[in-house]
Amino acid sequence: MTNQTNNSAFAEVIASSLYSFMAQCWQWNNFPPFGSLVALQADKHVTYAVVHQVTTGSMEPNRYPFAYQKTEQELLAEQPQIFSFLKTTFSCVVLGYQQMGNIIYTIAPEPAKIHAFVRQATTEEQKIFFANQTYIHLLFGSAHEITNLDELLLALLKRQQEHNMLSEKKLHAFIDTYSLLTGNEYRRLKLFLHRAQSIINP
Repeated sequence: MTNQTNNSAFAEVIASSLYSFMAQCWQWNNFPPFGSLVALQADKHVTYAVVHQVTTGSMEPNRYPFAYQKTEQELLAEQPQIFSFLKTTFSCVVLGYQQMGNIIYTIAPEPAKIHAFVRQATTEEQKIFFANQTYIHLLFGSAHEITNLDELLLALLKRQQEHNMLSEKKLHAFIDTYSLLTGNEYRRLKLFLHRAQSIINP
């Protein structure tokens, strides 16, 4: 693992399977956005996954956050200790891995190691990864683990749009793949296209 990867890591894996993993943030208020692409280094490859759930809560089962009717700034000044027992975890679906410079759009050969460091994928990694629509197949295959698949797909489009990665050609390829994987379900496709249009052209 390079120093750059170590320096950019912000969380580590606490639960793992071949298809997904959960990671805990080192700081409760520093977490990846919904729909963002994250990466973790294995012995011989880099695994890529998309964030589909983020949860913040108490680190201790017998302690709970309370409503104080004060702003975060006021609480930090008056009772900073109440933030010390908070934790944030996020869940990810594995979408592929990089080995010997090639992106392979299947699950990795082994699950992510417990305590492996997690980082945001770089802009260059995202450009390469999202150039191919095959990752959408893995998302549909893991739909049972995702609370709302279409919301996640829209978030992926939005993030690509924000980073100037979503050309008209890529959008059409995305929609074509989505249509095939939903069995050309007219109502769902129409609603998805309407919402996608509002994201791309607000």
